[in-house]
Amino acid sequence: MASTAALKHPSSAYLLARPTLKSHLAFTLLSAMALLLIYALLRVALLVYNRELIGVTPAVSFAEAFLNGLRFDLRVVVYACIPLLLSLLSVRAMAARGVQRFWLSGFASITLFLGLSELDFYREFHQRLNSLVFQYFQEDPKTVLSMLWNGFPVGRYLLAWVVATWLLSKLFKRLDLLSRPAATVSSSATGAPAWYWRIATFGVCLVVAVIAARGHISQGPPLRWGDAYTTESMFANQLGLNGTLTLVSAAQASFSSHRENAWQSTMTDQLAQETVRKLLLTPNDQLVDADTAAIRRDFTPPADATLPIRNVVVILMESFAGHFVGAMGYPGNITPNFDKLAQEGLLFDRFFSNGTHTHQGMFASMACFPNLPSFEYLMRTPEGANKFSGLPQLLGARGYDNLYVYNGNFQWDNQSGFFSNQGMSNFIGREDFVDPVFMDPTWGVSDQDMFDRGASELANNFGAKPFYALLQTLSNHTPYALPADLPVAPVSGHGSADEHLTAMRYADWALGQFFDKARKAPYFKDTLFVVVGDHGFGSTEQLTEMDLFRFNVPLLLIAPGIQEKFGAVSHTVGTQVDIVPTIMGRLGGEVRHQCWGRDLLNLPQGDLGIGVIKPSGGDQTVALVTSKRILIQPKGFAPRLYDYRLGAEPSATRVQSDIDPELQQNLEAFLQTATKSLLENSAGVVDGLPGRQ
Repeated sequence: MASTAALKHPSSAYLLARPTLKSHLAFTLLSAMALLLIYALLRVALLVYNRELIGVTPAVSFAEAFLNGLRFDLRVVVYACIPLLLSLLSVRAMAARGVQRFWLSGFASITLFLGLSELDFYREFHQRLNSLVFQYFQEDPKTVLSMLWNGFPVGRYLLAWVVATWLLSKLFKRLDLLSRPAATVSSSATGAPAWYWRIATFGVCLVVAVIAARGHISQGPPLRWGDAYTTESMFANQLGLNGTLTLVSAAQASFSSHRENAWQSTMTDQLAQETVRKLLLTPNDQLVDADTAAIRRDFTPPADATLPIRNVVVILMESFAGHFVGAMGYPGNITPNFDKLAQEGLLFDRFFSNGTHTHQGMFASMACFPNLPSFEYLMRTPEGANKFSGLPQLLGARGYDNLYVYNGNFQWDNQSGFFSNQGMSNFIGREDFVDPVFMDPTWGVSDQDMFDRGASELANNFGAKPFYALLQTLSNHTPYALPADLPVAPVSGHGSADEHLTAMRYADWALGQFFDKARKAPYFKDTLFVVVGDHGFGSTEQLTEMDLFRFNVPLLLIAPGIQEKFGAVSHTVGTQVDIVPTIMGRLGGEVRHQCWGRDLLNLPQGDLGIGVIKPSGGDQTVALVTSKRILIQPKGFAPRLYDYRLGAEPSATRVQSDIDPELQQNLEAFLQTATKSLLENSAGVVDGLPGRQ
């Protein structure tokens, strides 16, 4: 009687009255097709939402991207259908349609949620979901949730997700009804499909599922993210990926030991060390502790290369993308104050951040240690407790006072812990501001508040002794800490980038206000000011898969007599690890350091500079930048070489000729030796191991 009632009301039945192989396979196939359609629609949504990135990319590239995406989506669908395939081994499991619908609805709902969240994630980072998701939530969840709620339309997304989840449950319920067997007899042992038919069917389905999950039937490794890079458009290539898969891969790396994901040696340690020494040491460097330290050296800059300065102020500008700076060729008048300052200083226009997150900008600029695979968040890992060879150590040894002023909370990214350990002692953060002009509910005070406090502290409390200071901005970060009454005109005409560029213009205005105050202070005439972006941000054009617009930042040095000695513009290539040795070269005097960069104003004749860069988010791709070319090495794939050009007419062209083996060896040796030095705690001025102080 119970089974007869179930047949009269099949939509509410928990168990099929008489499961058949045909019915079960039909339900599985219909569900798989529905999931594929959902993922294709999410890809369409990602394309439409970020349509500003299409540019001149031909339609055929996006057609190719969707075909690539189908292969990655198939893998996700296979994972979703595993319980249904396993059900073939049990008649009762085949009959449990209610459980199967619940699983499919839940799986589809979760992947739909990830797809919706990826719309703005990609717009912000030009990457599919990755380990940044986990890195952010390893910080203060309250701050992260506030950032999301105030910076993005979270409410609308959640409402859309809830409604869509309800529709998904209805969809799988309908597919259940469509695929139910036509028979109306009760289930019985003799009516169920024989075990050998179920085993045989399972075997066939298993082969099909494995092929679909692998992405191909040929020999070689299964489908990997690099297999989506088949067009000349970076946006199309990224579009071919599946955000669920990229997030799962990131989770595997994030929750395993970070040392397991470190750069693996590709040559002997001796060869790597010799290569790095040849790459980084100049004729003015004298190698010391050669048996225990890779590049520890004594350096005395030539007297004619120094400047009459005693103080140093480093200004780390949040998201200060070189692509939008007027002094570097952009016509939009986004940075009029910086452009004016550039007329009195030395501007490096081919300068790059070592990473794409403020975290890397901080330790690279101040501790002069590079951004390495698996150590992107160095300040939060045990290795971050090592002593490095940065500005705090080098100037602390000379008796300098110090100051660190920041809009936000120093617990974020473990800034207070890291920099205290490096030698800094005076911190002014969010909790130390009284009656600020603007207090953002997520991050902290506005840039004008930070700069006002910095100017006041330096003018009133510093100068009796030499000092160095770090001033770090924050307003140019989602959700943009801007006062209601903006002192600048909002930017328009740039589509979705308008708000970001308005925040950049406001940060530039606050920078100008700081310099107006600093000029009136006694210390100004004796100070080297270093203005640099912590990283850039994406544009409607993406230069190579490394996305150079997210790395290219301005470096501006302002000091008495600097233009007379070094000119107004330098095209030398550099990264943030070059900042500390460049500062020490202007101060003069002998210094022992182990910076993974060089004094950009004291390079050998004909040396146009180099830089090693790497994105944040756990991406293992690395690159070596020279004056004209960039060598990109994705993990597990062949390297790619591009000619690139920055400035008013940026471009990148793939070089089809053979890769220069010297470039590749320099890149691999740099990463291998730096990683070894970090793990052995021998990257500082002195070794950090017991008994070797």
